Amino acid sequence: MSTTLTSAWRKLVVTYEEFYELKKKNLRINKFICYFSSPDHCYLDDDHVKKLKDLGLSMPKLESPWQEDVKKLSKRTVQDIEAKFSSDDEVIAIGDVFFADVEKDWVVQPRGPIIAHKCKTLIEQSRLIILTAQRFIQTFLGRDFVAFHFRRHGFLKFCNNKDPSCFFHIPQTADCMRRVVERANSPVIYLSTDAAESETGLLQSLITIDGKPVPLVTRPPRNSAEKWDALLYRHGLDGDPQVEAMLDKTICAMSASGSTFTEDILRLRKDWGSASSCDEYLCQGEVPNFMADAE
Repeated sequence: MSTTLTSAWRKLVVTYEEFYELKKKNLRINKFICYFSSPDHCYLDDDHVKKLKDLGLSMPKLESPWQEDVKKLSKRTVQDIEAKFSSDDEVIAIGDVFFADVEKDWVVQPRGPIIAHKCKTLIEQSRLIILTAQRFIQTFLGRDFVAFHFRRHGFLKFCNNKDPSCFFHIPQTADCMRRVVERANSPVIYLSTDAAESETGLLQSLITIDGKPVPLVTRPPRNSAEKWDALLYRHGLDGDPQVEAMLDKTICAMSASGSTFTEDILRLRKDWGSASSCDEYLCQGEVPNFMADAE
């Protein structure tokens, strides 16, 4: 969101907090346009819609200008967007556009589309990010790696509010990873994670096959002696959290042996023709075998 806010040549996009300050006496959305119509409008279930209304927000019925399934994307153009999403209403809300497939060739140029914006890059796989991911793989991983997305920060409480929970303890996670590695016959793991070293260290010690540890690689901090990320450094993109997140996704999407990540990575792997039978959610089909009590 922070990137979007600084990309427009006029202040057109605001966060909910800014909207609240501007309109707190009249919190009203005039039109709510959904990019996706399936499985739910705006990818929002009834519970999320209720939570929005509980904030005191007056909003119309969610509607979509076309039939668009989040799992079966249609390629769209800028002209499609302009025709379907233009509005004279004072306040419009648009969601969820994270998986949208719009002008991919245009977007992947270095530094993003050539439009009047102030951003260093837009949030997509620009050519610089793709090349950097390839150089990282050439340096650390080789072709036959398996990638895992292992989110931990803030995930314990979030997952425990779901039924069943989606937060797995380290030994169970290690078992799930080991099975995928054995099935893929991969010699090395790429771990995209925000986990603490205490967790990744324990995870590494538990992932063994035939008594031998399977190397677990995470993306290291910048080191001037290493040249795999030199492109980002030269273009002033190193250290940008948006760029780093997209770099992680791109590395995972390039795995020849499979990837456990978000819907976005699964979409990328299908688009790039790199999807495999090992693509799945981490511990797919399982539930955590231990869960803490509620607060």
